[in-house]
Amino acid sequence: MTPTLTAAGIALRPVRPEDREDLVALYAEGRSAELDQVPWRPGQRETFLRMQYDAREHHYLSVNPDASFDVVEVDGRFAGRLSVDRRPTDLRVVDIALSGATCGRGIGTMLLREVLDEAAASGRTVSMHVEIHNPAARLYERLGFRQLEVRGAHRLLEWRDLERQVRNGHTAPTRRI
Repeated sequence: MTPTLTAAGIALRPVRPEDREDLVALYAEGRSAELDQVPWRPGQRETFLRMQYDAREHHYLSVNPDASFDVVEVDGRFAGRLSVDRRPTDLRVVDIALSGATCGRGIGTMLLREVLDEAAASGRTVSMHVEIHNPAARLYERLGFRQLEVRGAHRLLEWRDLERQVRNGHTAPTRRI
C-alpha cells in the first residue's frame, strides 16, 4: 500500500471467510435497481442473490486463479472490494466495487490510480470488463481507459501508458468509450 492510500485511511487486505456477509451485501447493493423490478416472495430475493454471488465468485476464481481478492477498508471499516489479476503483460481488474456510502469520495479513483501506477512502472496495460450502463464508465474514461470491444452486456476497456508509448515511438489507435 502506498502513502497516498494510507493517508486517506484506505487499506487493502485479503478477503477472509468472515467477510462473506459484507461482500454479499455489497453485491446486493450493486444489483438493487435491477432486482427491484421483480416481485419477490419472502426470502426468495436473498436466496437468489446468494446463489448469484456464489456463481460469480466461482467464475472469478476459475478464470483468474492467481488474482488478488482484497477487501477495501476505510478507517478500519468495510468499504468495498478490489480484485486484480496480475498477468505478464496486463493487470486485469476483475472487480472493483465500493459501497454506496463510500462512493463519491474519490476512493475508487485512488484505488485505480494505484493499479495504473503499478502497470506503468512495469510496462503493462490495465483492462477490465464493465457493464454497458455502468455509471463508473465516466471515471474510467477520465483515467484514460478506452473501449476495445463490446460483448453482450459488457465492454472490454483498456488503459495504456500513452506517455511511455509516445516516448518509445509506439502508439495504437483506440476508440473513446
